[in-house]
Amino acid sequence: MPLAATPRPLRLTSLACCLALALTGCGKGDDDAATKAPTAQSAAAAQPRPLSSQAGEIQVRELATGLRHPWGLALLPDGGFLVTERVGTLRRIGADGQVSAPLAGVPAVFARGQGGLLDVALAPDFAQSRHIYLSYAEPGEGLLAGTAVARAVLDTEGLSQVEVIYRQEPKVDTENHFGSRLAFDGQGHVFISQGERTLRPMAQDLGKLQGKLVRLNLDGSVPADNPFVGHDGARAEIWSYGHRNSQGLAIDPRSGKLWETEHGPRGGDEINLPEPGRNYGWPLITYGIDYSGQPIAEAVGQAREGLEQPYHYWPKSPGVSGLAFYTGHPDSAWNDSLFVGSLAERNLIRLSLDGERISGEERLLGELEQRVRDVRVGADGKVYVLTDEEEGQLLQISPPSGRG
Repeated sequence: MPLAATPRPLRLTSLACCLALALTGCGKGDDDAATKAPTAQSAAAAQPRPLSSQAGEIQVRELATGLRHPWGLALLPDGGFLVTERVGTLRRIGADGQVSAPLAGVPAVFARGQGGLLDVALAPDFAQSRHIYLSYAEPGEGLLAGTAVARAVLDTEGLSQVEVIYRQEPKVDTENHFGSRLAFDGQGHVFISQGERTLRPMAQDLGKLQGKLVRLNLDGSVPADNPFVGHDGARAEIWSYGHRNSQGLAIDPRSGKLWETEHGPRGGDEINLPEPGRNYGWPLITYGIDYSGQPIAEAVGQAREGLEQPYHYWPKSPGVSGLAFYTGHPDSAWNDSLFVGSLAERNLIRLSLDGERISGEERLLGELEQRVRDVRVGADGKVYVLTDEEEGQLLQISPPSGRG
């Protein structure tokens, strides 16, 4: 499928863009991030902007602006939102766009490089338990850090009963490829995506948690039917392995299957449908090359027996991030779509689905010239997007009317 470039003459507002890594689409952290004053504010009074799509005109409205590299987005039952900022703050945004002060009780984060506060997700029983889950880069001794997940109760002013339910081991001294997204399978399990922390061989080492997709019970315990339970030298938390840096996870509501987006190196961004115990190949096989232009040192090519092929890949990396299914809206032109955030290309990818087959691809929001970090679909059929900028935005997208 062609990857047509989208012209980008204007941004939605005049807020300045931060510099981005053109090849990877992954942001750099600010060492002085914690000292800068927050600027988050409501923008809900702004007029929606019409933009084009293959199925007709869409309307894009700013709900909030001035967010500090927002990373994760959760939709609350009352119509509001939880938004993580990579610098380590969690904010509540009302349905009217009103932005809270940073919520209390968030764990300390390693806000360096690509580290910081990452995903946020509501527990499946949120209406009763008020539990939320946070994934983040957890600091260790010195410059050591690792991906971690905490569960907490969301109160009016902040978090209580904060409990770390997962820690990536061992912690290592690198600043990149933390992942991380969270997804619930509706059967009492949470999936946690991670990166290999740029230590490529670790993705193949079953005794370490870098470069692994992890599956846990909701309390952080290990399910008895995980594929490596009882295997000597393998971590029981592992569901699948050989992953480079996974920043998108979503369950297909039509089938219950897990889908994952994963950053390739220079080229070779992937979509996978991870199966238990399978090896997805990094760094032994890849459709990308090193940033130097040379082959990946460990790679034997694009395929090898016993290693899984990606379900879909892009020869030129868009810098894939958040992932969301658009289903259950038969009167919408976007029904049966998969949305993928794009960091390097600065747009939102819409993949048309025929069952599980990807039958079409288009780019949206390119005119805004902003890195799309996360995407979620509301019960109202609207699409909600976070832009990863120094003054990032929460956007609401009204899809084209009718079936197009």
